[in-house]
Amino acid sequence: MKNNRVRARVVAFGALLFSATAWAALAAGAAGHWKGAIQTPGQELQVEVDLAVREPGAWVGTITIPAQNVRAFPLSSIEAKGEVVSFTMKGIPGDPLFKGRLSEDGGTLAGDFTQGGARLPFQLKRAGEAVITEAKSTSITKDLEGAWEGSLNAGGTVLRLRLKLSNRAEGGATGSLVSVDQGGAEIPISTITQAASTLKLELPSIGASYSGELRDGRLLGDWTQGSSTLPLAFTRSMP
Repeated sequence: MKNNRVRARVVAFGALLFSATAWAALAAGAAGHWKGAIQTPGQELQVEVDLAVREPGAWVGTITIPAQNVRAFPLSSIEAKGEVVSFTMKGIPGDPLFKGRLSEDGGTLAGDFTQGGARLPFQLKRAGEAVITEAKSTSITKDLEGAWEGSLNAGGTVLRLRLKLSNRAEGGATGSLVSVDQGGAEIPISTITQAASTLKLELPSIGASYSGELRDGRLLGDWTQGSSTLPLAFTRSMP
């Protein structure tokens, strides 16, 4: 009889401990650092997602996809309503969308990833607190604002590029890049910084960056993507 009472207390204590752990995870909701994969045909595509609340109802987030050289790409349209969580990768062709549900203990986020006409399952596991470093763009001078054109020679294949740069009313620059010969999708530039005549652009959605210097009305510099660095010059677009 005594042993039965001890076992009952242990079971009750274990249930209480589990309940407290589950409650803490649920209280955290979607906020946190998540690691997992999208189940693409034949293999898993590893992803890491960070979600955080800056103020009530205002979410920020990033996604990293190592195999595609995507690093800390900013997420858009983040929503967390109860156990339902969704977010998008704005500016990426096919409008990638993650929509899933939190498990009862708050430790797993699983659902569907859609892009274009494809629908694939994904599952993420909670892996700690969110780590979000929000890089800020500087303002740029008037001689850099506007539309630019350039050509990238990638192993004999010439790709035409169109660059757009402007300043926001609230401060800091914004811009995008279009690869004319690769479907014409508009690729967002996450960070734009200018120091004297040097301009730096970061495009984490395609794992690329550009560093150039304004000389005699032209931008002369280097395009880096993955392990490759190629020369790239931009000139003003014709009206």
